[in-house]
Amino acid sequence: MFLISAIAAFLVSGAATLLSKTFLHGRIALLGSFAGLERSFNPGIAFGIRLPIQDALITAALCAVVYFAWRFRQLRFQQLAFGLIAGGAIANIADRLADGYVTDYFQVGSFPVFNVADSCITVGVFLLLMEGLWRKR
Repeated sequence: MFLISAIAAFLVSGAATLLSKTFLHGRIALLGSFAGLERSFNPGIAFGIRLPIQDALITAALCAVVYFAWRFRQLRFQQLAFGLIAGGAIANIADRLADGYVTDYFQVGSFPVFNVADSCITVGVFLLLMEGLWRKR
């Protein structure tokens, strides 16, 4: 389950980024000024924050995800979540390696612009949190 969800997240994220780089040259309103498609370039990590050791942090975080996916390999739900996180992270790393920044394209309210890979990471983390809360009950 880990490998399937990681590959799916990577491929969908990569395809969406390629489409945005090819076709998205101006803002496209989806819900007026509240939500739309707007290409943005992020040279930093989450929310555009730049850190001097950001490449090392990204690599360490990805290694941690792979380790925990291996450690909890019997739990399919966690494998799905870790796969989404890893696939999204690898897609963002591949995008960054190509041109030095991550391409973002979803704009919602005043929230920072994000992409499919960011959404995969967020959904994966959310699933892990929900699963953890469910286990405690």
